[in-house]
Formats: sequence, C-alpha cells, structure tokens
Amino acid sequence: MSDNKPYIQAFFDEATNTISYLVADTKTKKALVIDPVLDYDQNGGEVDTRSVEKILKAASDNNYNIIYAFETHAHADHLSGAPYIKAKTGAKIGIGEHINEVQKIFRPVFNDLELKTDGSDFDMLLADGQIVELGELNIEILFTPGHTPADVSFKINDIVFVGDTLFMPDFGTARADFPGGDSKKLYASIQKLLELPNETILYMCHDYKPEGRENYAWETTVKEQRNNIHIKDNVNEEDFIAMRDKRDAKLAVPRLLLPSIQVNIRAGRFPKAEQNGVHYLSVPVKAKQFKEQIVS
Repeated sequence: MSDNKPYIQAFFDEATNTISYLVADTKTKKALVIDPVLDYDQNGGEVDTRSVEKILKAASDNNYNIIYAFETHAHADHLSGAPYIKAKTGAKIGIGEHINEVQKIFRPVFNDLELKTDGSDFDMLLADGQIVELGELNIEILFTPGHTPADVSFKINDIVFVGDTLFMPDFGTARADFPGGDSKKLYASIQKLLELPNETILYMCHDYKPEGRENYAWETTVKEQRNNIHIKDNVNEEDFIAMRDKRDAKLAVPRLLLPSIQVNIRAGRFPKAEQNGVHYLSVPVKAKQFKEQIVS
C-alpha cells in the first residue's frame, strides 16, 4: 500500500443533503471530483453552478488539475454538475459500467428515444476491480449494487467513498426500492465493505443529521459501521431484507427524482434546447381516470 495520502475536501450541499468530494494526489497535482452537484431550482426551472464553482475554486487555489469527475451512481435526489466540470477542465466523466441497465429501465419511462442505452454518453465505464490511476494514487473500483443496479464505490488505499450504499452509523443504510434496486444485493454490498479492515475510512454521499446529533457528518470507519443501526448485532440477510423492504415501502419519493434521473442517466446532459433556446424535461403523467375529460 502506498504511503501517499490523498488530499480530500468535502463540500456539503444542504439543499440535497449531498456531499461532493475533491480528491487529489498532492505529488502530481492530479485531482478527481466525486458526485458533484448542479444547483437546480425546480419551482423556477433554473440551474446554477455555485456548488461546482466552489469545488473548481478549491482545486485552482491548490493548483490541482481535475482530470476525472466520477459518479457513484445515477442520483435520484440531485442533478450532476459533472458536465460543467468537464467543460471547464476537460475532465472525463465516469460511472459504473452497469449504468446501461439503469438507462434501459428509464428510457421507456421518459419515452426518450434519443437516450443511448449502452453507457456511451459517459467517457468512462468503470468495472469492478478496475484500477484507475490518479497521478501516483490508485483508485480501485468496487461494484456495490443494491441501491441501484450500477452503484460503485471508490477505494484509495485505506479510504473508500461508498456512495449511497451506507449512511452514517446512526442513520442506517440506503433505500433499495428504486427501479432496479435490490435489498438482497444491497446487503451483499454492505458485507463486502464491512470485510475491509476495521481502520478503513468510509466517506458517505449523504447525511441527514438524525435527531440527537448536532452536526452533519460524513466520515466514519468500517469498525464504526459494524454498529450501524440497520446491521448491528450481526443482522442476517433475511432480517435485513425484511427490514429494508418494510422501511422502503413507507418512504416518500425524492423531490427531484424525475429531473435528476432524466438528466443523470445522460451523463448530466439536458435534452437539446428547443427553438426558443430553452431545455425541457419530461414529466410522465398516467391519466387512469377521467382520461377523456382531461386529455384532449
């Protein structure tokens, strides 16, 4: 294991409870951004790049050269800022190679005939066990499905960015009820992470500051996660699946689900602008009752 410790800076977006990361090799100055957020005002239909600009400024202040913008999965709660990073730095956008499964699931939902379902909108499709070089650092890709069919985690030495597979120990684990999600696969992915050494540092993608905790948090360890409220006391697969499925059935749909998925499965790109220069997102409507009265 290399003794080269990566520079890590976290950026918390309270509007979506998302943590993005700037990760860099301090020797070669090459950097990676994980799960960048594009600010999106759904009520006004406006986007802003202030969150991404903070990351870009931090990189610039440290003379870091961003060469990758990686997604742990196609997010359902925020839009990706990766295309803006790519436009500003030339960074390659990467995601787990199973994104094609997610694209195939959602293409008919949005009736998006232009959507490619081979993952080719992304610059890099990341496979389990693959090693991506970041200067003198090695990023190992860990396939951790369950929340979605395409989730991956990023391991650098004794550090892992786990995406939505786990939350902080006092909050629990990811939901698995989105199309293509699977609580059994989520359990297996969690066990895969828990097999890592106790001192392995885990960085979360979200935090919701459960009652009783004063501050947001996103850094923990494998040892601490073994006492996660959803998996402590050696919870077995059957009991975890039953708990997760029951809990998921009561959860609300994420507020930004439709715009987020629609954009993120296209590597963060919006549909082409129409003649008036405005980009439009689709909202599927199933008029089961009174169809003749409300649909002309």
